[in-house]
Amino acid sequence: MIRLNRGVAAVVAAILLAAPAAANDSVASMGAGGLVLQRTDGIEMRSEDLYVSATQIRVRYRFYNRTDRNIATLVAFPMPDLQGGIESDVAIEDPLRMPFTTTVNGRRVATNVEQKAMFNGVDHSDMMRGLGVPLSPRGEATMQALASLPRPQIDMLIEMGLVEDRSWTDRGVRTLELAPLWTLKTTHYWTQVFPAGRELDVRHQYAPAVGGSAGSVFGDPMMAGNEHTNEQATRYCTDDAFQAGARRMRSRGLYLSETWVDYILTTGANWAEPIGDFRLVVDKGSSRNLVSFCGEGVRKISSTRFEVRRRNYTPTSDLSVLILTGTRIDD
Repeated sequence: MIRLNRGVAAVVAAILLAAPAAANDSVASMGAGGLVLQRTDGIEMRSEDLYVSATQIRVRYRFYNRTDRNIATLVAFPMPDLQGGIESDVAIEDPLRMPFTTTVNGRRVATNVEQKAMFNGVDHSDMMRGLGVPLSPRGEATMQALASLPRPQIDMLIEMGLVEDRSWTDRGVRTLELAPLWTLKTTHYWTQVFPAGRELDVRHQYAPAVGGSAGSVFGDPMMAGNEHTNEQATRYCTDDAFQAGARRMRSRGLYLSETWVDYILTTGANWAEPIGDFRLVVDKGSSRNLVSFCGEGVRKISSTRFEVRRRNYTPTSDLSVLILTGTRIDD
């Protein structure tokens, strides 16, 4: 059910109907274009303990300032992208609607938030605000704001590639349908003082914005070997055991659906040294579910949980988790 990938530490929420979970902390600076993640030579991430499920993300870090002076810096926690388009079956309209808590040495810390509407590497946030369009590419408020724009402004957004016109005509009646195509990037950040020669305990907890599909290509002989199936198999490292499990679920008359959870791991490479002690636990929620993600040294620790442990770990890939659920049509 789980394939062990050389060189990939753990690629596993919610991401995702499409969606998002979040990411490793990283030092940041506030530049002209907004928050910029940077490397630092003065602070080590001694450990990271990460728990990923479809209902909760918990992560605990131990940082150590190895210099002889206090270091005050911005610390950023980027959330996974929220993408526009019909293909993005997103369960939420905006990551800010999901509860997000941060504690430092046991004390609650308030975080600031930066959001950007990005398309092809260009920030269109100011233009969207000027047009009165929410930055999220999902949700009724965004659809209504776009539909309320004068036609020249709609045509401008279409020409820029930010919006696709999917309007249709039925019995002579024209129905306007505009699909946002930009991506919302959300980052939580705060200013943190790392005391000289001391450790700092930082924790985040939130409910991920899960994504997924109402059906599944896995276990379906008609979908075996097609491009989409192969892409999904590569993204989640599904192996023969996972595929066989999906076929057994179908043979019992179950309807299969997918839940996706993503987590940004690669920002954990921005500290002075590799992560000293890295632990990942992925929870599939029910013993009846199947789960697949890319990881090295994965071991089962309970009926629903799987663990990856690494020493001196430098993440080179982000985490994408697939949870396969089977239900009876008459349930």
